[in-house]
Amino acid sequence: MSASEQTKGTWYAALAYVVWGFFPIYWKFLSGISPLQLTCHRIVWSGVVLLILIGRPKDWRALSTAIRTPRVLAIYAVAAIVIAVNWLIFVWAVSVEQIVQTSLGYFINPLLSVVLGVVFFGERLRYVQWVSVALAAAGVLYLTIALGAPPWIALSRAASFGTYGLMKKIAPLSAVQGLALETAILFPPAAAYLIFAELAGRGAVFHSGPLRDLLMVSSGPLTTFPLLLFAAGVRRIPLSLVGMLQYINPTMQALTAVFIYHEPFTRVQLVGFGLVWAALALFAVEGYVTHRWPQLGVTAVS
Repeated sequence: MSASEQTKGTWYAALAYVVWGFFPIYWKFLSGISPLQLTCHRIVWSGVVLLILIGRPKDWRALSTAIRTPRVLAIYAVAAIVIAVNWLIFVWAVSVEQIVQTSLGYFINPLLSVVLGVVFFGERLRYVQWVSVALAAAGVLYLTIALGAPPWIALSRAASFGTYGLMKKIAPLSAVQGLALETAILFPPAAAYLIFAELAGRGAVFHSGPLRDLLMVSSGPLTTFPLLLFAAGVRRIPLSLVGMLQYINPTMQALTAVFIYHEPFTRVQLVGFGLVWAALALFAVEGYVTHRWPQLGVTAVS
């Protein structure tokens, strides 16, 4: 991969995380509507957008080939399921004022991405990088002990999005083609649920006022745009760099939760988050030093 392509990939991924950082504000406007319905609207309206974007015959040929290839279809099926789970947990967490914990999930995820890179792609970490991973694990363990239960929202979001990133790393289709296939897999059950909800008198779209109706319909392009950026970026840069860029999103979300929506941020959370932040800072500084002065770098260990 050329340096210009890696630079492009870095910008794509960074912009995706900035857009995601604003998502709590967007979903707060839709509080009171079933998180499952909102997730299904994301899927259905994303499908409409992608149907417009997939217009070239070669795109349809690529999708047709992928559907007939079990390994490729399995990759995108896993990606579709984990991203849908991630969306559902996030929308629900925003509605029950748990944005702080969702942000913790994305603080954990960068280091989880690093570990996935080691396990699945043979990427090797240096000693200080392993210390960073251990610090983050210590932060999660502390929160589990202090709060009496694991931070399930954070862990489930980290695991689901980390798995999604892993699938996109090995996925063979282009960003648009891949997202179109994922959405096609999710579209039938999502559309069926929305039809059922409407027939049962529980449908939200076109019954919630002009602004909220517009926001639900807009969930398609607002979902598709950053995912396309992310998919295009992750194919151009190392998974370890993806992990480091990812802290943009949770930083924005945590600040939104505390300063806009006034969610509590206790001393216990400060200690747990602090360990994770220290891990990220150590990882970033070590990476900069190694890149800037490679002669000082520590030998990678597996």
